[in-house]
Amino acid sequence: MQVKNPRVLYIEDHEDTRELVTLLLGQKSFDVVTGGTIETGIALARAQEFDLYLLDSWLPDGSGLDLCQRIREFDQTTPILFYSAAAYEMDRAEAIASGAQAYLVKPSPPSELCNLVTSLINSNSLVRATVACTTCGPNTPQQQA
Repeated sequence: MQVKNPRVLYIEDHEDTRELVTLLLGQKSFDVVTGGTIETGIALARAQEFDLYLLDSWLPDGSGLDLCQRIREFDQTTPILFYSAAAYEMDRAEAIASGAQAYLVKPSPPSELCNLVTSLINSNSLVRATVACTTCGPNTPQQQA
């Protein structure tokens, strides 16, 4: 059985930053799909399955907060991480209030970004496995243990 690499949707309007983060996460065995606008982000998020959404705060067609809220309309469980130069505590609080799980100010050490992405994906996978196990029927192996 082939192990599936975790998939990240990264929405960032600066091409250089997109390429750098894609390379960085790719070296850690993440499959990264990118876009530069809210509309592209929504289309990709609806069409494909991802393990994490990585969003910038400022996009040419609106706010990353708007994108986060729109994603939450159809996907309430996939973790959302803001990776943004907006460094005020209010920016972080607004991102969390819009549905994100975490906020990282850029630039940051590459290891910090990779560790946070990994942690959010692993935490969500554990939650999904726990939910799946608790919803199993009485004759399933998980319930017989």
